[in-house]
Amino acid sequence: MPLGESPRLANRTELAGRLLERGILRYTPAGVPVIEFRVAHMSEQIEAATSRHVECELACVALGPTALLLKEASPGTYLTVSGFLAAKSLKQKMPVLHVTMIEFAEENLIKGF
Repeated sequence: MPLGESPRLANRTELAGRLLERGILRYTPAGVPVIEFRVAHMSEQIEAATSRHVECELACVALGPTALLLKEASPGTYLTVSGFLAAKSLKQKMPVLHVTMIEFAEENLIKGF
């Protein structure tokens, strides 16, 4: 492998939960829509052959058409997001999920009736 190149390593994350908060849709200087939001997740997972209650919140960002899908979503909306993890910025290394795909849960339709 040439110096300075790295192999394409796996970086794929999928999370189902509910929309906790959603920022305002804004645009980059290049005119690309971007929106920041947080997803809350709760589930039961198996770890070391034991059931474990799991809760977490994850900071997310969506750009382009995916951001436009989120601009009308209300907090409490159930969804599944997937994408890749990256540092928030050069100075802040905490991970943020860069969402490349979003699916809204069908139960949102049921709750709307």
